Amino acid sequence: MDQAQALGTSYDVIVAGGGPAGLASALSFAREGWKVCVVERAPEEVLAHPSFDGREIALTHHTVQWLKDYDVWGEIDPSAVCPLQTARIESGDASEHPLLFQPPEQTDSTSVSEELALGFLVANHIIRGALYRVVSRTKGITLCCGRALTGYRVGRDHVRVTLDHHKSLVGKLLVGADGRFSRLRDMAGIGAIVHDFGRNILVCRMRHLPPHDYTALQWFDENQTIALLPVAPDGGIGDVSSLVLTLPPDDIARLRAAPDDVFNAEISKRTRERLGTLRVVSERITYPLKAVYAHRFHTDRVALIGDAAVGMHPITAHGFNLGIKGQETLVREIEAGNGDPGDRRALERFSARHRRDTFPLFAATNAIAVAYTRDEKPFLLARRAGLMLADRLTPFKKAVTRLLMDPAG
Repeated sequence: MDQAQALGTSYDVIVAGGGPAGLASALSFAREGWKVCVVERAPEEVLAHPSFDGREIALTHHTVQWLKDYDVWGEIDPSAVCPLQTARIESGDASEHPLLFQPPEQTDSTSVSEELALGFLVANHIIRGALYRVVSRTKGITLCCGRALTGYRVGRDHVRVTLDHHKSLVGKLLVGADGRFSRLRDMAGIGAIVHDFGRNILVCRMRHLPPHDYTALQWFDENQTIALLPVAPDGGIGDVSSLVLTLPPDDIARLRAAPDDVFNAEISKRTRERLGTLRVVSERITYPLKAVYAHRFHTDRVALIGDAAVGMHPITAHGFNLGIKGQETLVREIEAGNGDPGDRRALERFSARHRRDTFPLFAATNAIAVAYTRDEKPFLLARRAGLMLADRLTPFKKAVTRLLMDPAG
């Protein structure tokens, strides 16, 4: 990409943020014939070779189909894809009756193998690299990397974006895809609900001898929440799972700095050795646990997508999928508009539809996360009883299974 040519040029759409939602939206807009510029603070080398960030993304069938439609799926090595056969939710003692979700015996959903799957787990950095490779060769998309968006001004029929070093771009629509702590959202004067859970998350990969059986475990134990997500085979001895551990910040900081042998022993104990002795095989990465929901998803010639619009609690494993759906909705509503990417009525329709698609899940997820991380006895008893009841409610389980799978088509 010739960034010098990009500066000072007019575009139909300017996307702030080169993360998954931003790159996906660039592909969607370009497919419809719009001229797009993606502005990203990081150097292009970072987009081309994203580093491991510990995140395993649970892709729904709908998201996989989108990735296939836009030639991204073919950029992902099949050996890096782990089908998810079972989602297992527990509270308290591991021997208690779990809530299990499994795919139906028959489905028309597309899968990467002959086996049915609830979804497919792929490392976030692998998806980001695949998106970049397709974006970098797609006609109509310009990458402007190593530049910071410092401001913007809206005119009657355009938006002028100011970059650092006094450079500027002109477009019809400015899309904010710069994360849950979005600078563009702040510049636009759009507030947000920020739910700080007062916890941090530690993520890493751990090797173990017992098989994970392609099962994702979400375990709400006393004083901690643990997820163990299956990772595709890597040729080593035993299986590998991705650990997602939620604890108070001081405990997370201590564990991140602990020697490997100390870390392995404590994590094995915390998981009650349900997968035997665990051994860390990756970098340990930590994140603050905060959920974000923007008060509005648009303003004059500005739209918010991805985590800038809705930053979900990771318990759902649906943040990436909602990001894909959000940019799909935005492009679809603009295509149905008057030919102006910044058409106010199109943005209003996008905002209303995306709110309907996201707010019930956001509110329910936060309520569940709070209830399942409170360790007072009434909460412990209620959530254990709730899991047992939910496992017996077949219509409920079918509805949740469909939500998890989100079939394509």
